[in-house]
Amino acid sequence: MILIIDDDSAIRSSLSFMLKRAGYDAQAVAGPREAIDTVRTQAPDLILMDMNFTLSTTGEEGLTLLRQVKVFRPNVPVILMTAWGSIQLAVQGMQAGAFDFITKPWNNAALLQRIETALALTAPTPPDKPDGTTAQLDRSHIIGKSQGLTDVLRTVARIAPTNASVLITGESGTGKELIAEAIHLNSRRAKQPFVKVNLGGISQSLFESEMFGHKKGAFTDATADRTGRFELADRGTIFLDEIGDLDLSCQVKLLRVLQDQTFEALGDSRPRKVDVRVISATNADLRHMVTEHTFREDLFYRINLITIKLPPLRERREDIPLLARHFADRQAEANGLPRTDFSADALQFLSRLPYPGNIRELKNLVERTILVTGKPVLDASDFDAQYLRPDNAIGTTTATSLAGMTLEEIERQTILQTLEQHKGNLSRVAASLGISRAALYRRLEKYGIDI
Repeated sequence: MILIIDDDSAIRSSLSFMLKRAGYDAQAVAGPREAIDTVRTQAPDLILMDMNFTLSTTGEEGLTLLRQVKVFRPNVPVILMTAWGSIQLAVQGMQAGAFDFITKPWNNAALLQRIETALALTAPTPPDKPDGTTAQLDRSHIIGKSQGLTDVLRTVARIAPTNASVLITGESGTGKELIAEAIHLNSRRAKQPFVKVNLGGISQSLFESEMFGHKKGAFTDATADRTGRFELADRGTIFLDEIGDLDLSCQVKLLRVLQDQTFEALGDSRPRKVDVRVISATNADLRHMVTEHTFREDLFYRINLITIKLPPLRERREDIPLLARHFADRQAEANGLPRTDFSADALQFLSRLPYPGNIRELKNLVERTILVTGKPVLDASDFDAQYLRPDNAIGTTTATSLAGMTLEEIERQTILQTLEQHKGNLSRVAASLGISRAALYRRLEKYGIDI
């Protein structure tokens, strides 16, 4: 049963009719007192709750009711309903334990999707299969068997069939795009478009044209109609990479289309509707950005109904030999080369490296070493020579001395000598290490390195 709580009789009737047509059992009440009486005696599967009641325009009565409902039914998902101008109230409700929020007037199809998603994600998790996943999963090019990766794939298997918005976090080079693609491939949208957008590469002036499209003549250089990324992703999935790089003005525009899945192309006043699942990714700390007022809190809650944190490569070292062999095989296939193998000491050497650039750094190292050496079997000295070359240097450190250092000591030494090599140019240092400037700043702070 879905419980509707709203003091507007027209809204109660409209929601009840829509839900019953969709096959749900619905019950509607007008205010907090009736709502509490209901949840005391019955266990709804989901609650749709307005945040503003006749006696309160501040939303305090709605927040109080939400907290009381959560005392009696802590595991029942609550979807809040509020006006666009009161989204901050919905954010407070999310902080108090609500599952999701919608704005009035709502779109019936979008609301039904939110309800379906909430019910699916709060349903009991089926028992794991022997391989540790909850379903037959198309892993695409995801390589590894470490516990950290297995936990991520278990989450992917559980959430992929839903329409839940997903935020993928993790350091640069950990494979966020691959996880996003795995979610898409294992969803009901798998045969529809998967549209990738690097938000860090779109300027503020081009954001609306890139994301929503434009009509011919909308601005000086608009010589033809352009289809935006959201329209290209209709019925499929849009992957918003580097969402932490989006400036505040663009965040507002993005939030509006995520709210009701409608937008207007530049130069066109006709609203366009899309059915798009949103997966976002970032290596930034969005919670910290929210406290610093550089990322909107309402957008943060809209994009991270589910959060997946990818472990860095140094926390899944048992996967390094598997990844190295995978990259070697792909290199051989792509370039028509004989298959390359690795000696035991080569795999041990690779497994000891710090990898500030994560999987991307390992891939580059393996591919470069294969092309430079041309040997059928690579040993530690081959990788040592390539890892210690000037543009990927760790100075005069040798494979022997690496064995006596902790991972943090190796990483700190790598950063110090790369800083010296590039004379403190942080952009070049970050590029050489295969990490973002933000990740480099975090490591400089971690190791107390002054520049």
